Amino acid sequence: MLKYILKRILVMIPTLLITSALIFNVINLPEGDYFETLSAEMQAQGEKADLSRIEFLKKEYGFDRPVTERYFWWVAGLLQGDMGYSFEYQRPVREIVGDRLMLTMIVSFVTIIFTWIVAFPIGIYSATHQYSWGDYGLTFIGLIGLAVPHFLLALVFMYMANVWFGTSIGGLVDPQYLNQPMSWAKAASVLEHLWIPVIIIGAGGTAGMIRSVRANLLDELQKQYYVTARAKGLPPGKALRKYPLRMSLNFFVSDIGDILPSIVSGAEIVAIVLSLQTTGPLLIRALQSQDMYLAGSFLMFLSFLTVIGVLISDIALAILDPRIRLQGAATK
Repeated sequence: MLKYILKRILVMIPTLLITSALIFNVINLPEGDYFETLSAEMQAQGEKADLSRIEFLKKEYGFDRPVTERYFWWVAGLLQGDMGYSFEYQRPVREIVGDRLMLTMIVSFVTIIFTWIVAFPIGIYSATHQYSWGDYGLTFIGLIGLAVPHFLLALVFMYMANVWFGTSIGGLVDPQYLNQPMSWAKAASVLEHLWIPVIIIGAGGTAGMIRSVRANLLDELQKQYYVTARAKGLPPGKALRKYPLRMSLNFFVSDIGDILPSIVSGAEIVAIVLSLQTTGPLLIRALQSQDMYLAGSFLMFLSFLTVIGVLISDIALAILDPRIRLQGAATK
């Protein structure tokens, strides 16, 4: 196992290097840069652009250098923990992301827990009561959440929360707690506003996980080892927990690679509709304004979380299911 982990870590290094090159090149594909976009926006608003200041900033941040040189300068900064400087916010990227990262992680983590709590019991019930009215009814309710667009659910819930409960869902906290350090009052405000985005974001993921749990568990329930266990008199609940349920969790463990970056990125469209102070709208705005160091460093951070998540899921799969081998060598 230790040899396998070391090998995977060594593979992560070229993977991240290739990913960083792709991210940097894709961000630089559109013509122009942040300063040209800023100048165009100022002229569109009837303001006079200070061309001398813009040229100074271009030279200050290395935009007069070749693309290759700027790429290596950016990567060298990342290796030292420097995520660069945001031109639009006039602050280091690490400070900007840090302001929103905690709220994003709270929303995403609670959403994941909500999805698991709802999806697993429904998926297990649907698999053990296949083609029953409960199976059809619960599956139908889950598919509604998958079919309805998240932004439409957000608008509906905003109206319901305001009319029925008197809660204004214009962010994750009340206005007086914005840019304030965490306190008990601010935490209570976050909890008051949290349930709406959790239900909206978790609706689609819950439906998908219900179908996955049901399909995988049905496949295991039809295998010979479970039929033999039941024929020998093993109680249904114990037989289900000990063998098929454990084997059907492979898809869940293998999905850890997607969970880690989703905790940080969040649901961008829902965050925009609900005016959530999370990192998703920040990334979209950075891409629109070509704030390359903010967008590139954030995407690189998500890539790092992805490869870490894939490594964790592969190790967990090898522990969970002894049928999965670490090496692909043929056996006789």
